Amino acid sequence: MDDVTRVVLGLEEPGVAEEVMHFLDRGGKARVVATASDERQLAEAVRQLEPDAIVASPGLARLAGSISGGVLLALDTAESVRSLRGAIRAGARGFYVWPSEREELAGATARALPSADRVAGKRGLVLAVYGPRGGSGTTFLATHLAAALARRDRSCVLVDLDLAFADVTHAVGAPTDEPLRTIVDIIPLVDELSTRHLDEILWAHADGFRVLLAPGDQVAAARIDADAVRSTIDAVAARTDIVVLHVPRGMDDVTRAGLGSAARVVLVLQLDVLSFRAAKRAVSSMRLDDRCDFVVNLARRSEIVPADVERAFGRPAAAVIPVDRNARRAQDRGRLLSFRGRTGRAIDRLADRLLETQG
Repeated sequence: MDDVTRVVLGLEEPGVAEEVMHFLDRGGKARVVATASDERQLAEAVRQLEPDAIVASPGLARLAGSISGGVLLALDTAESVRSLRGAIRAGARGFYVWPSEREELAGATARALPSADRVAGKRGLVLAVYGPRGGSGTTFLATHLAAALARRDRSCVLVDLDLAFADVTHAVGAPTDEPLRTIVDIIPLVDELSTRHLDEILWAHADGFRVLLAPGDQVAAARIDADAVRSTIDAVAARTDIVVLHVPRGMDDVTRAGLGSAARVVLVLQLDVLSFRAAKRAVSSMRLDDRCDFVVNLARRSEIVPADVERAFGRPAAAVIPVDRNARRAQDRGRLLSFRGRTGRAIDRLADRLLETQG
């Protein structure tokens, strides 16, 4: 049973708890080792059994997040703003609605058990999303790509390397009215980083990925050098399946460290001359040609067309992301778009392509 995730359920409704327990046990990848219906029972079960994962209702999730190093997953029978906020504040790695999202819950519990590859020291896949021209939609693509990858039975961490501006913090809806852990907190622990340390520092998004936030402070950002960035990426990659780097525009040492740490670089283009020119310079100066995938974002009618990517760079665009009139409003409100629309489906296909490239 070493390859089965040990799960403690913390659900107030006995009927729902029984359904969840039987469903997870039947799948063969998880085993419910205890159930609890109140705070006292949950605390006792978690302390004694030290499970790999806790599936808890939003009402009990905050307690579970404070007493365990296991993966916390929030579960409710309906989605509401209150339940989502409770899950996020508790540090839940994902939020699931029962029973409509039971398959997603099963996948998340399976991911809670470290894979044999990671236990053996294999490095997770590192992808960098980089837009050499401002306004190309790098933050939008990085956040949505992380969500898409997390939907594929992979653990995914989004790392914001835009240290001074920290745009990802707002884009993913991280609360700004309470203290947040950032990359500043992880750097002193890099040499002795444990999975529990990582879980305490990462911010969990309701879509299943986690985020290593940037400080958003120029003084703090100035103290983080390229070596610290590389060490941090290596430490995170050793403990997750996929790392998505949100790399800021520029060519400074931190940007170079992020791009140099990535197995693949997703270079974000728009259909205009200045964007193509900036991409040409970046590919040449950063030596990205052999590991670069070009993505056209905000695609609309223009004199320059997606086919021109192959003429300019010698390979076709890996994806063409159409304009979505809801994207700006969603990002301003700290929300991600649904993957049911044209834009979401295009990002979904890009996620599949990037994973296929890595075998």
